[in-house]
Amino acid sequence: MLHHRSILSLGLVTVTLGCASATPPADQAPSPALSSLPPAPVEVTQSPAPPKPVEPPKVEKPAPPTPVFRVTEGISTPESVLYDEANDRYLVSNINGKPDGVDNNGYISELSPEGKVLKEKFISGGAGKVKLDAPKGSGVSAGILYVADISFVRLFDLKTGLPKGEIAVPGATFLNDISVAKDGRVFVSDSGTKTGPNGFEPTGTDAVYVIEKGKLKTVAKGKELGGPNGLLAVANGVLVNTFSTNEVYRLDEKGEKHDVTKVPTGLLDGMLLVGDSLWVSSWQGSAIYRGSVGGKFEVAFAELKGPADFGYDSKRKRVLVPRFLENAVEVYDLK
Repeated sequence: MLHHRSILSLGLVTVTLGCASATPPADQAPSPALSSLPPAPVEVTQSPAPPKPVEPPKVEKPAPPTPVFRVTEGISTPESVLYDEANDRYLVSNINGKPDGVDNNGYISELSPEGKVLKEKFISGGAGKVKLDAPKGSGVSAGILYVADISFVRLFDLKTGLPKGEIAVPGATFLNDISVAKDGRVFVSDSGTKTGPNGFEPTGTDAVYVIEKGKLKTVAKGKELGGPNGLLAVANGVLVNTFSTNEVYRLDEKGEKHDVTKVPTGLLDGMLLVGDSLWVSSWQGSAIYRGSVGGKFEVAFAELKGPADFGYDSKRKRVLVPRFLENAVEVYDLK
């Protein structure tokens, strides 16, 4: 057991270092008894209170848009809606089955801008000499309607719908979108996928092609393209969005990637330039985003399940959205 004085002396070391002398000089009064000294003040330091968690700012999700009209009559697995400006009508590509099913039962519907079905089957696989399996993206060049169809690009007279030939794309497994440049060249994407037991499965045929004066040329090919889907021909190449990733990028004339930009969610599909804004649809996000290459994308239209290759009515400023999973076409006014 320690002596009481020893314990107190140890406690005084932190109070004054002068207490080390055992005997005071003769001319000085003796120090008062240690027991009579007041206790050394004890400084109590409280730990700071933990910071309150900062709540992230509340982000209001855009409300689902209200369509100007919704068409379901005669619509079956719609993949693309094209605004035919010359004839002021909407052309809908109906897969009518599996997206890669070679069944010759795909068809193109003709709708009025008021939402009336003018012709349920303006062009129909198996009718006459028409061959059309699973039509997807389409575009118009010099009065000819070009339609992506698994491993072929089908050609039809824009006014009559009569077949005008086809262009085979050797090795392609999922031709998807089409975009026509101002000079008449026709770009087409191969998303490099197929349907399987667990949904879409990669095939490795990812590519972007261009048809120029009736001849097919490869712009770029390889898995690094990320499953090219939506296309948009621009002055310095072609913009591409991807089904396998969440990227938008530009391919130059040599097929090299530039301006790679991320979109918030993936499984991208349709793509259009409206004014200065780039609009992109996403299956994963159930949304259509707007933004810019090299910039950020924000939700323009929310809660759109299965938004595929949408079109734009430039006359009425409307977005034309094929609801792939709901067998419907919806039309929305731009705000």
